[in-house]
Amino acid sequence: AVLPPPICRDPVVTRFAPSPTGYLHIGGGRTALFCYLFARHHTAGRFLLRIEDTDAERHNEDAVTAIVKGMEWLGCKHDGDIVRQSSRKARHQEVAKTLVAKNSAYYCYCSKEHLDDLRKEAELKKEPFRYPGTCRPENLPANFVPPEGVSPVVRIRTGDEGSTSWDDLVQGTISFPNKDIDDLIILRGDGSPTYLLAVVVDDHDMEVSHVIRGSDHISNTPRQIAIYQAAGWETPQFAHIPLIHGADGQKLSKRHGATGVEQYEALGYLPEAMRNYLARLSWSHGNDEIFSTEQAIEWFDVRDCNRSPSCFDFDKLKDLNAHYIRQCDPDRLLSLVLKLYPELEAHKQKIAMAVDMLKPRAKTLVEYRDAAEFIFASRPLALDEKAAKNAQTDAAKECLGALAAALESYAGEWTPAALEPFVVKFTEERKLKLGQVAQPLRGALTGSSASPGIYEVMWVLGKEECVGRCRDVVEGKVTLRPPAPKEEKSAEAGGHAADKPAAAVGGGGGGGSGEGLPFPPPPRRCTLVARE
Repeated sequence: AVLPPPICRDPVVTRFAPSPTGYLHIGGGRTALFCYLFARHHTAGRFLLRIEDTDAERHNEDAVTAIVKGMEWLGCKHDGDIVRQSSRKARHQEVAKTLVAKNSAYYCYCSKEHLDDLRKEAELKKEPFRYPGTCRPENLPANFVPPEGVSPVVRIRTGDEGSTSWDDLVQGTISFPNKDIDDLIILRGDGSPTYLLAVVVDDHDMEVSHVIRGSDHISNTPRQIAIYQAAGWETPQFAHIPLIHGADGQKLSKRHGATGVEQYEALGYLPEAMRNYLARLSWSHGNDEIFSTEQAIEWFDVRDCNRSPSCFDFDKLKDLNAHYIRQCDPDRLLSLVLKLYPELEAHKQKIAMAVDMLKPRAKTLVEYRDAAEFIFASRPLALDEKAAKNAQTDAAKECLGALAAALESYAGEWTPAALEPFVVKFTEERKLKLGQVAQPLRGALTGSSASPGIYEVMWVLGKEECVGRCRDVVEGKVTLRPPAPKEEKSAEAGGHAADKPAAAVGGGGGGGSGEGLPFPPPPRRCTLVARE
């Protein structure tokens, strides 16, 4: 029978539950965002954070810090205190013992060697391994005596007939044959809970109403439902969102450039751009491509997510980031740039003057810093090839020398509005076209053939610096800047190699849900029924 979707609890409670084995990767970041948006969409909804740190061998406290910082940067603020799963071990043990007392679970004394032999037999028969229930009380002899010195595990008792089904809010009705769900271990011999037990107990105790996670967890769900049913608890609603793929159709991974969410800050991306972009991966609101977080909260419903995997496109993210840079408040943008490049603090005043004029020239804060380099570049400048051609002819040098002298004696206001007629008059007096003055002047002042408006550049640099840079060209002090290496387009990822940082350490693939997987999915025997 299909589990009917429970009546929506009030309030809605979602949770993000990463394992601290690596950084918060892109897939986990999107899962956290969807949980956050869904909770905030509902009145009095709550979004909780739980660190699933029961695996002591793989635990990495630095990863906990990285996950928290990544969520803070992404803007997914959780409610209440962070729950540490490892601190709830006694509660997990209590539930396991209660299930044993109810005969919904039992102690298993089978040795590892015995289980290995059973697995080998299954392999020889080319059958999936399923624990045969050897230690179920009804299968033990009446005079059975637990072996000495053996610490038993606890297994949940699962059904042998029929199927376990549920109405998934994204995938529709999903059904697994019960013969493929064996009596799984919920408590190890050392008393530590397995992932499946800990997740169910914690979700129940935290009153989680909706479990939103990646589709890589579909195979865990029937096992967790078995624990819910054995405990007599209400099952939450499940929503399994599709994974994120690279442009080659494969799950996003380190070869595509998957990285910790927080590292995108170092690449010069704004959190609001990342939120907007991640929200559009498998979810949409009509044809809206650009929307605020407030709009996303108003519109978001996990039921509107697609089933098909989405493709992470670095170029689209970059274009979206360019929009948010252009819309960014000047003071905040300056703050973000200085946070990323604290060595520019000494040039804060001049960068503040140019903060708006540099916006159209950058898709990331890294490019923004490059566009601003003329402001803090040391003299004499290194000119790119085209700027050198424009500024180092005899005619250009003669023009720059004369302009330097004219600027030195200039006593008017040093503003773009005042400098424009001054330069135009200088040009007309020498019967030159404006380009014959502006092009060598731009090269001399910025070292580039492309820059913000030349009068704005002069205003930001100041009179003394403009005169000095012009004379550096006239006196032959400038050098030629070597050409920048060409970016290689990645056929797989659909983005630029320069945009792709190292993968998240220990975090697994970037396309997953951010929640730990206890074991690989079984052979696909579940049935997905299309939603009406």
